Amino acid sequence: MIRIDQIEPGSIAEELELQVGTRIVRVNGERVRDGIDFTFLVADAELELEAVEPNGQRTILDIVQDPDEELGIVPAPDTVRECANECVFCFIDGNPEGARQSLSLRDDDFRLSFTYGSYVTLTNLGPKGLQRLVDQRLSPLYVSVHATEPDVRVRLLKNRRAGLIMDQLRFLTDHGLEVHTQIVLCPEWNDGPHLDRTIRDLYSLGPGVRTLSVVPVGLTRFNVNRPVRPLTKPESVRALEQVEAIRERAARERGYHWCYAADELFLLTDRDPPPGSYYDDFSLTENGVGAVRTFLDAFDEGLGDLPDLGDRRIRLLTGRSMAPFLEERAAVLAEATGAEVDVTMVRNQYFGDLVTVGGLLSGRDLLGAATYPQAGDLILIPAEALNQDEVFIDSLPLDTLRRELAPAQVLPAFEITEALRSL
Repeated sequence: MIRIDQIEPGSIAEELELQVGTRIVRVNGERVRDGIDFTFLVADAELELEAVEPNGQRTILDIVQDPDEELGIVPAPDTVRECANECVFCFIDGNPEGARQSLSLRDDDFRLSFTYGSYVTLTNLGPKGLQRLVDQRLSPLYVSVHATEPDVRVRLLKNRRAGLIMDQLRFLTDHGLEVHTQIVLCPEWNDGPHLDRTIRDLYSLGPGVRTLSVVPVGLTRFNVNRPVRPLTKPESVRALEQVEAIRERAARERGYHWCYAADELFLLTDRDPPPGSYYDDFSLTENGVGAVRTFLDAFDEGLGDLPDLGDRRIRLLTGRSMAPFLEERAAVLAEATGAEVDVTMVRNQYFGDLVTVGGLLSGRDLLGAATYPQAGDLILIPAEALNQDEVFIDSLPLDTLRRELAPAQVLPAFEITEALRSL
């Protein structure tokens, strides 16, 4: 069932005087399991809704809706399906106490995969669940594969159902669904010949497996060597070579490169990120594939029409990964704005030195790095480090950071030049 969270003004639901809190349990006789079910079922022109009002009264509503009319029922968010795996590299095990509460949720929900592009393992879906994906055409999905050899995947995920992944993916793709896949690469677990096997198996499923991302395992001081260790530089070089081999084949046979190494693999080998052509349509930046290239290209393209900030100092706070790129560009930014430009590499004391990306910097680490703030300082911080409520990963609110750094101005930025143009 779904519970009504909002009624849209001027809608059929408002005309019927439906109440917030009312539960919709059936549509045209079909049981409503969640919000996706509800959206799928109310697409018909003629509807019979079985509802339970907040006072417990059960009622039947017959509705005829024209194509230009809005039903106007906004369901409350569904309860998230939690993960039943115990992955040896689970990011939640790398969180310290006091991290944002949302980071403790082990979600493995196909609805979030379809709606928001989050990666799921499919281990909590049986035949009926897979058939539902097909029946409702929930595509594309984003699936964490990690390994296709059953024993290797079971070992990684610590779930006996993990070994069914090839059968599950074959069922989905044979029925016309598309899947984006990823491998979190763990040395001595699923690399080397295991990586070759996984790449080969996924490619063999045909164009229904739309992409494959290869992402090096991310660890913190709280879970390193328990039991997974980071990739070494030679291991990262080898992984890039394995990715490149299938990319060349895919480009010939499918017209695009299909397999993509995450930005971090290039950084681990001390290489600059490849040009934009490497990433085809840049569809995987949320998974750390092409995000650095997108950032750098946007910076370079945005230098032409920046405001004159000659009486100010621009202070760029960033993680270790991006610091060298910003240091290379500090002089051109200073020339474009007339301002003094300083780049500060912020050490991640919250998670430890293994974590180098700006999006995982804590508020307190940023606060500690922004020493001696002065009036006229413009302090740019990674906007990715904040959630939608403007709270850092260590639960420090942005407002607190701004108050502590006054009289300097603090500006969260996804793109530096765009943020400067907003002043």
